[in-house]
Amino acid sequence: MHTLWKGSISFGLVNVPVKMHAATEARDLKFNYLHKECKNRIRQIKKCPVCDLEVGSDDLVKGFEYEKDRYVVLDDEELTSLEQPMSRSIDILDFINLPEIDPIYYQKSYYLSPEETALKAYRLLCQSMEESGKVALARVTMRSKQHLACLRVFENGLVMETMYYPQEIRHMDVVWDRVVPTEAELTMARQLIENLARPFDPEKYHDELHEQMVSLIESKVTGETYQVETPSKGGKVVDLMEALKASIALTESEKSQSQPIKPNETINLINSVNDGDGLEKRHADNSQDKIINKPKSTLTPRKRTSRRAKEA
Repeated sequence: MHTLWKGSISFGLVNVPVKMHAATEARDLKFNYLHKECKNRIRQIKKCPVCDLEVGSDDLVKGFEYEKDRYVVLDDEELTSLEQPMSRSIDILDFINLPEIDPIYYQKSYYLSPEETALKAYRLLCQSMEESGKVALARVTMRSKQHLACLRVFENGLVMETMYYPQEIRHMDVVWDRVVPTEAELTMARQLIENLARPFDPEKYHDELHEQMVSLIESKVTGETYQVETPSKGGKVVDLMEALKASIALTESEKSQSQPIKPNETINLINSVNDGDGLEKRHADNSQDKIINKPKSTLTPRKRTSRRAKEA
């Protein structure tokens, strides 16, 4: 894996030299703008609207807009002087229980692998954290920005999750907490949740839109025709109890087959109850709404390494 950053984990008087690698990758398909007539790629040009000149990277400076169209300029030396003196250190602040951190705080995941001289210290930290059941809250500076981070054991190694600060989390204006469901509705809702409860299996879930987009692109490359049947739209659900009853009936039958339930399929079944149709008939109709099966694609997004990552 490509190394993005080198530093050390610091807790107490212990330092563990580590290398940082991206733990996830974007699977988005990148599109370029082309000239409609000649199909050549359009180049983006940086141009000053006042001087009417094209400018390069060396001609750019960083400015902060403190008022409308008024900027204060900060040079690289001034920004560098604000960096923390231990910018190559992941400083552990506290050890806490993982369930105490709400997932809304997590930002991005990175793998931390040990340098050759720190294998024993790295393994010691992993094993002691795993046995204690604790995770570490740390502070790290990357790319001139200080991050709050969570270190935890994953697949016998350390993964670091950069986190948002509390000031960066928006809060909802809750007005629906005054609505009180009936006991019958709560009972049926709990039953529906129990019917849908299963062990987490990440391989079970797929980005269906991404797979369809890849198939569309491959069909255009090979000159084939790609057809997708438009999924049927569900009608309006008019009764909450009827919706719960229909959903429970569906999950009871699907649970034995261990197959995921599609939202539009559930809505259609709910409306079939409202319309007086049988569940079996509606379920049979929906099973025909399938996309053409094609072999798994080998088309992957082109990976790009930023200049900053290369310099790290």
